[in-house]
Amino acid sequence: MANNFSCTRPRYCRINLSVPVLDRFFSQEDPRPDFRLSRESLAVLQNLLNQERRHGWGATIETLVFLFWLACGASYRVVSRVFGMPRSTVHYIVHRVTEEVVAIRHKVIFLPKTPEHLEEVSRGFAGLARHRAFIKAAGAIDGCHIRIKPPSGPDGQCYRNRKLFPSIILQAVCDHQGRFIDTPLYAQSSYPPPGHFILADGGYPCLQRPLPLITPYKRQVQGVGAQRFNSHHSRARSIIERAFGMMKTRFRSIFLQALEVHYTFVPHVVTACTILHNICLSAGDVLAPEDEPEDDVEEDEGEADMEAVSGAQWRDQLCAEVSALEVVPPGHDYL
Repeated sequence: MANNFSCTRPRYCRINLSVPVLDRFFSQEDPRPDFRLSRESLAVLQNLLNQERRHGWGATIETLVFLFWLACGASYRVVSRVFGMPRSTVHYIVHRVTEEVVAIRHKVIFLPKTPEHLEEVSRGFAGLARHRAFIKAAGAIDGCHIRIKPPSGPDGQCYRNRKLFPSIILQAVCDHQGRFIDTPLYAQSSYPPPGHFILADGGYPCLQRPLPLITPYKRQVQGVGAQRFNSHHSRARSIIERAFGMMKTRFRSIFLQALEVHYTFVPHVVTACTILHNICLSAGDVLAPEDEPEDDVEEDEGEADMEAVSGAQWRDQLCAEVSALEVVPPGHDYL
C-alpha cells in the first residue's frame, strides 16, 4: 500500500519550520502523541480519502490539522496558533475533512459481507463467551453518552440526561474484534440473519422480532443455570464496552468533555471517530482502554410486550444449552 505521508517536506513545512508539530511529523517521529494514529493508520486513512488538493494547504496538511483538532479537542483558535494558519481556515478544514471522513463510512463500517465472514464473527463470539451456546451471536450492542454544549433557550433542556448533563446518545453494534458494524438495524430488520442474535445488556428488552436481542437474566434471578448464562453472556457482550473504551482512550478530548462545537455537528464528529477506530483496528493500531468513569446509557429493567416474552423463551433455550454443554477452553473449536 502506497504511503501518501512521505518523509519529503512540502513547501508549507519548509517555510514553517517553527511549527513543532509538523517538524516532528515530517522528521518521522511517532505521530501518535500529536495525532493519536500510527503512520500505518494514517496511510490507510489517506488512501481511503483519495483527496486531491490543487489549491490550499494540501491533503496531508489538512488531514493532520483535522486529526490534531480531534486528538486534543482544542478550540479552533488554539489549533490555528499551533499550525500558524488563520482560525477561519482551521474551521473550514475541520468541517471539510470531517465530511470527507464521514463519506467513506460505508467502506469502513459494514456488516459481514459473506457467510464465511458471518461464521467468523459468530465463532469469535463463542470464543469470547467460552461456550458453544453463543455460536449464533452476531454482534454486541450498547450505548454511551456524548457530552455536548446544548442549544440556548428552552430546547437546551431536552438534551439533559438522567445525570443532569447535556448529551446525545451514541448507540453502536460491534463484532467480536470490537469493530463497529452498525447500520439502521431496528428499522430495516436487515441484520442479523435468521437464527442469529445480538447480545445486549439489561437496558434493552429481550426480543425475537424485529431485532433479535438476547439480554442477561435480571439481577434478582437465582439459580446456577441463570448465573452461568449471565457469566458467559457478559464475557461475550463486554467487547462493545471495550470498543467504546478504546475509542474514548484514543480521543479522550472528544468523549470525556463537552465538545466545543455546534450540537448539530457532534454526530458527524462522533461518526468520524468510529470510522477512525475501525481503520486503526485494521492497521493493528490498538490502544488498550483506560479505566475511566463511564457515562453509559442507564439500564432499566423493563420487558413488557409479547416479543420480549418470545425473546425470553429463546434465552431460556440458550440457558439450557449452557447447563447441558461443557465449557470449551479458549483456542478450541466451538462447533
